[in-house]
Amino acid sequence: MLGRGLRKEFPNPERIGCPDAEVLKKIVSREMPLSEAEAWLDHLGSCSPCYNDFSQFREASQRDRSRTLLAVAASVLLVATVAGWALLRNRNENLATQTAILDLRNRSIARGAEANPEEPPLELTRTAKNVKILLPLGSSEGPYDVRIVTLSGEELAASSGTSELNEHITSLEVVLPRDSLRSGKYLLQLRRPQLSWESYSLILR
Repeated sequence: MLGRGLRKEFPNPERIGCPDAEVLKKIVSREMPLSEAEAWLDHLGSCSPCYNDFSQFREASQRDRSRTLLAVAASVLLVATVAGWALLRNRNENLATQTAILDLRNRSIARGAEANPEEPPLELTRTAKNVKILLPLGSSEGPYDVRIVTLSGEELAASSGTSELNEHITSLEVVLPRDSLRSGKYLLQLRRPQLSWESYSLILR
């Protein structure tokens, strides 16, 4: 009510004693020291035109402040989003580089400790800890044992996991530590629990 009264009840059409717009803007933005602003406060309380100008400058300043806060908040959100995306991408890239894929889908199933000599050996690096095995076509879902053995049958690394069917591909993911193994020729063996091993020639690099 006081504000509405100040807007209308103190007309000053000739603008006698009124400060210029820059003074009002400095008061609104608090750029003017209080000791200097006090000289104009009584005038603002007794001059409707100046009070109206002061109110307009104050509203404009508040809008600018709100836009600035929104811009800062948007910038912070953008930076956080980009940082999160970069972190996730790096994580996925690191995970991808640590996961080796062995494709057995078009290979014949060799029972026992002998691999099919007519098929080229699988290749696997020693650095990738995770191994994703695409099982031969028609393989069933469920638990599997996996191991790497020497050509004479000595077990060097072993793991187990559960295969899943996704988009007509049965895959098995296991952690198969082998960084302590030497490069060379080995056998990769898989089996369902309690069943016989299936062997595939493997070159470890």
